[in-house]
Amino acid sequence: MPEFAYQGRNARGELVKGVLEGVSSSAVADQLFSTGITPVHINEAKAAAAVAVGKLGFGEPKVELADLMLLSRQMHILLKAGVPIIRALSGLHESATNPTLRRTIAEVRESLESGNELSQALRRHPKVFPAFMVSLVRVGEVTGLLDEVFMRLYEFFAFEKKMGDDIRTALRYPTMVIIALAIAMFIVNIFVIPAFGKMFASFKAQLPLMTRVLIGTSELFVGYWPLMIAGAVALVAAARFYVRSKDGRFRWDGLKLRLPVVGQLIHKATLARFSRGFALAAKSGVPIVQGLAIVAEVVENAYLESRILKMRDGIERGESILRTAVATGVFSPVVLQMVAVGEETGEIDQLMSEIADMYEREVTLEVEGLSAKAEPILLVCMGILVLILALGVFLPMWDMASAARGGGGRAQ
Repeated sequence: MPEFAYQGRNARGELVKGVLEGVSSSAVADQLFSTGITPVHINEAKAAAAVAVGKLGFGEPKVELADLMLLSRQMHILLKAGVPIIRALSGLHESATNPTLRRTIAEVRESLESGNELSQALRRHPKVFPAFMVSLVRVGEVTGLLDEVFMRLYEFFAFEKKMGDDIRTALRYPTMVIIALAIAMFIVNIFVIPAFGKMFASFKAQLPLMTRVLIGTSELFVGYWPLMIAGAVALVAAARFYVRSKDGRFRWDGLKLRLPVVGQLIHKATLARFSRGFALAAKSGVPIVQGLAIVAEVVENAYLESRILKMRDGIERGESILRTAVATGVFSPVVLQMVAVGEETGEIDQLMSEIADMYEREVTLEVEGLSAKAEPILLVCMGILVLILALGVFLPMWDMASAARGGGGRAQ
């Protein structure tokens, strides 16, 4: 019997590795599921070190949420109509416009033809199909409700896309204004202020402090702008490197939730994503502990992920969902009341869907009001910059004009 090397996550979300014997990788996956381990990769042991599974090729486009939405919707329609999975995938392969997704669908179909189950075939492509999707597909296979699972996945991906589009729309105007200000300041310091500096130098007079500061800043830009750009690039690269580390990402994700103006928006959008994912997992029949472990990865925020995993740990110890939710300190009192009602009535999936709807409405309101909040701050910053520039340029002219008027009066 062949041996298979596997990687998976246990009920606590911890990564586990090992080797199991089985007739096929699908049989090994069933063994892992029966022991409470959600497999991530399963390869034949002799080829595990040589084969890189699920990686995108160089230059291949990324599979976007819109692609997964369309795939889920089409799979729901085809499976509901009674079309076999392999035939359905053949049709999707021909109609796919994303080359990465087209290639991946072909590989998934080949894996099915080799005797693997759909969830196992999808699991071999973690860069394309998220773990949340794979787990729900597995539940659909076990319950025989695969078509319904794909419909729920379509709704979830549509929700995710709307959240992302709303946040990008809200941040577009402030970002454009900040970029325009940065470009304007660079041009002023490189070209405008040096021209005034030469003119003021010809007067051989003591310049006001503001003017000297502007001229000094401009000389710094003119003389060292390559070093300043290199330093900015190095600083951004160092920040990105730190944020990609485990500790850096945790700190940055926690800081994002406390940022002025946009912090509340990010917080509510992330909790909406969690609520929608948890409701979908519970409605699909995923156990609460396993569902929390899966949904923790969906939020894409290390800080909130740690809080969700603490909820899971508390429930494992026998605590109620409400008590663990209160301990996280991230839910509002209204949400906690809804969680209490859902736990009491046994309709936690329905209540979590309503919580997601509530957060979605709040995010929509936050997006609509974000420009109104950002405009005064941006206007104040622009006003300060214009005031500094105006005082630095015009104060020497006013002083010289006053001196000229004073001298003319004495000559009379």
